[in-house]
Amino acid sequence: MIRLGTVFSGIGAIEQALLRLDMDHEIEFACDNGDVEIFVDADKELNFIKGLSYPEEKRDYTNMLYKKNSIKTNFVKLSYLSNYKIQNDLFFADVKMLDGTDFADKIDLFVGGSPCQSFSVIGAKEGFNDTRGTLFYDYVRLVKDIQPKVFIYENVYGLTRHDNGKTWAIMQRVFSELGYSYKFDILDSRNYGIPQGRRRIFVVGFKEASHCEKFKFPDPIKLNYTMQDFLEENIAEGSLQSIDGVLTKINERKGVPEERYYLSEKLKQYCLSPGTKNFMHTDAKIDLPIARALLSTMGNSHRSSVNNYVTTNGRVRALTVREVHRLMGFPDSYKIVVSKAQAYKQAGNSIVVDVLMYLVKEIAKVEGWIYGKNKKTK
Repeated sequence: MIRLGTVFSGIGAIEQALLRLDMDHEIEFACDNGDVEIFVDADKELNFIKGLSYPEEKRDYTNMLYKKNSIKTNFVKLSYLSNYKIQNDLFFADVKMLDGTDFADKIDLFVGGSPCQSFSVIGAKEGFNDTRGTLFYDYVRLVKDIQPKVFIYENVYGLTRHDNGKTWAIMQRVFSELGYSYKFDILDSRNYGIPQGRRRIFVVGFKEASHCEKFKFPDPIKLNYTMQDFLEENIAEGSLQSIDGVLTKINERKGVPEERYYLSEKLKQYCLSPGTKNFMHTDAKIDLPIARALLSTMGNSHRSSVNNYVTTNGRVRALTVREVHRLMGFPDSYKIVVSKAQAYKQAGNSIVVDVLMYLVKEIAKVEGWIYGKNKKTK
C-alpha cells in the first residue's frame, strides 16, 4: 500500500496515475488553496498551528482562517474531493500553514510542483535560506519534515534557464541539503502517449541512495494518438476510459460538441488574423495533430498561436472541457463538477497523468511497488 501525500494537488494527476496503474494506495493528505489568497502572517499562524494537537484540528483552523478572510470558493478542492477520497478528509487549504511533522515517516510518495512564480524571487546567493519566502521553500520544508521515501517535484522546463541558470543552481543545492539523492530530467507529454507538446522538468528524490543509483527516467514511447482521436465527435462523452492503464475507446459512439464552443465569424476572424498589437507574429495553425501546451488561460485567451482550435463539420471551435482533460490524461470517469472557465484553468494547471504513470513505473522498479497485472502474480 503506497501512502501518498501531495501539495499543490490540483485535480489529482498523481492520484489519477495511481488509479490508472491499479496501484494500491491511500491518500494521507492533499493541499491546495485553489488560487484563493488570504493576507495573514503565515509564519506566525504556522507556529500556532504546530501547537495544536491533531491534524484535523489544524485543518479546521486553517479553513477557519480562509472563511474569515475570503468569500471566494476553492474550486480545486471541490473538483478534488469529487474524485478522490482522503484519509480523515485531510485536505488542507494552504501549503504555507501545513505542518509536515504530522506525517513524519508516514509517507511513501510525496508529490508537488510549486507554481512557476514561486521561484521568481529566489535570491542570488546559494543554499536553503535563499528559498525562504517562496512556495518552493514550503515544498522543501515539507520534504524535510515528512521524510518521504520518494519525492517528485515538477515545474516548467524553462526553470533551468531562469536568471541565467542561477535559480536552478540554488534549487539543486537545496535538494542536496535535504539529504536525498536525486535525479532530474525534462519530459515531454508527446513522448509518453499524449498528443500534446508539453515539456516539464521532473525531480525525483530517494531517501535510499542505492535506489536513486538504480533509477532511470522512462524511455520515450511511440505516439499512437493524435489530438483528433480525443475529440468528442470521434469519442462521445463517457466513451474514453482507462483499461489496464491505457486510454481506450470502449464503444463506437460519437458525440456532438456543444454549440458554446464554436467561434462566431467575428471571433474566428480575430483568432485567425495575422497579428495585432502585441501579436505581430501570430501562427494561426489549427487542427494540429499534436496539441500546443494547454494553458490555464484557455477560457479567456483567443489567439490561434496560443490556444488549440479544431474544425468540426466545417466550423472552427475551441476544445471542450472534456477534451482538454483527456489531453491531460484524465479518462471520462473523471468528474468535471466546476464551470467551463474553472475546468479549463484546472486542466491547464495540472500535470499530464500519463507522464506520471511512466515515471511511477520506473520508481516502482527500485522501490518494489507493484501495480496492475503485476499484482496478480503476487
